[in-house]
Amino acid sequence: MVATALQTRTRDPRIILNAVHERVPHLVTAVGVENLWEREVRLLLRDSVAVRSLAERILGQGIAYLITAMENPAVDMGVGYTVDIGVHQLILDTPLYFALCDEYNGGRYKHHAPLIERRRDGTVMRTAELLRKNGFTVDDELWSVDASDCSPCDNKVPDSH
Repeated sequence: MVATALQTRTRDPRIILNAVHERVPHLVTAVGVENLWEREVRLLLRDSVAVRSLAERILGQGIAYLITAMENPAVDMGVGYTVDIGVHQLILDTPLYFALCDEYNGGRYKHHAPLIERRRDGTVMRTAELLRKNGFTVDDELWSVDASDCSPCDNKVPDSH
């Protein structure tokens, strides 16, 4: 009998973000921060999140969502308000977002075309499970706080999330 080893792959959002540094080195060196992770955390603290540990959690889940959306283009996904703060932070830092699109979306820009109306159909928690299946640790508290209030993108916009 041959034993089969089960390998669990856990993807670290901090490593993923810092790995694209070579594509946008000026974002770190020009502002005197150690790495891209620190840059984005500080931007969240500057603009929308009052506590560092929460900013890190939100950023990590935003990265996990975007990478999963890029790697699964045909899958219907959506986030709640809290995780969407991290998603928007990454998209607003356009040189960084372009680097992520280049690395994880085959060099194509991944559009963000939110619908006006929020969906209340379970999409948020289904999305959290997709992240888990894609190798990310899911912060269940951040996903469940907005579980019934999804902010989806318009599926009529090509390559959008």
